[in-house]
Amino acid sequence: MRTEVVGHGGVRLGLRVEGTGNSRPIVFVHGWAQSGGCWAAQLADPALTERFRLVAVDLRGHGASDVPAAGYDDPRVWADDLAAVLDFAGPDAIVVAWSYGGLVLTDHIRVHGTARLRGIVLVGAITEIGRDRPGGRVGALMREHMRAMLADDPDIAVPALTAFSRGMVAGPVPGAQVQALLGASLSVPPPVRSALFRRDAGNEDVLAAIDVPALVVHGTADRVIEPSAAEHTIGKIPGATGRWFVDGGHAPFAESAAEFDAVLRQFAEEC
Repeated sequence: MRTEVVGHGGVRLGLRVEGTGNSRPIVFVHGWAQSGGCWAAQLADPALTERFRLVAVDLRGHGASDVPAAGYDDPRVWADDLAAVLDFAGPDAIVVAWSYGGLVLTDHIRVHGTARLRGIVLVGAITEIGRDRPGGRVGALMREHMRAMLADDPDIAVPALTAFSRGMVAGPVPGAQVQALLGASLSVPPPVRSALFRRDAGNEDVLAAIDVPALVVHGTADRVIEPSAAEHTIGKIPGATGRWFVDGGHAPFAESAAEFDAVLRQFAEEC
């Protein structure tokens, strides 16, 4: 099912919803220049949909959501957007945040706390952003293509985004899956792609105050976000558990969907 909620400043946020209506919610937050469609394997998994209510949001400026001109550098905006999604999803949600989505989640926790949360899962995630922030260390693939991916000129941006989409995943991922990642990136306007990086935020205090179960999932061969960022996060969140996908890339939920879904289901049931 497709629907929408209204986030900060009246911005409409597109949602994909699957699963049992009265079950505990799992909310999925995608990464930079992607959309809720990246969670297609999870939204189609009966082992999840028969037990949980799954809600995948398109962040502002992405997918089916509105594209406002400003607000991408404001943690209150992201915090309120996620709060609107959680209000729709229902109480005691587990939030699964991938890549830049980890920063959105920490924005929410800084502003609104953990009252709406039953647990959190950080997947290939950053929890900080800015120069020399250990929770936001980017990998070689991101460093190589960053400037070109932000370009207005399609002759510069499209080849860079194509290489980035291919390198994001590890192993024999179907070409259609890579093209879906590329398509989502191309649908995000260049000004939005750039605006998401115009921030400087340290969140060690936020991580240290998290009082709900936390699982940190990361591929050991992630070339987008350094595994050291996950190690930093695990070390800062009290009681956090790490789950490493050996030789996995930046998107274990797509590369190893069955294994990822089993890990997520176990965590959600234990929560």
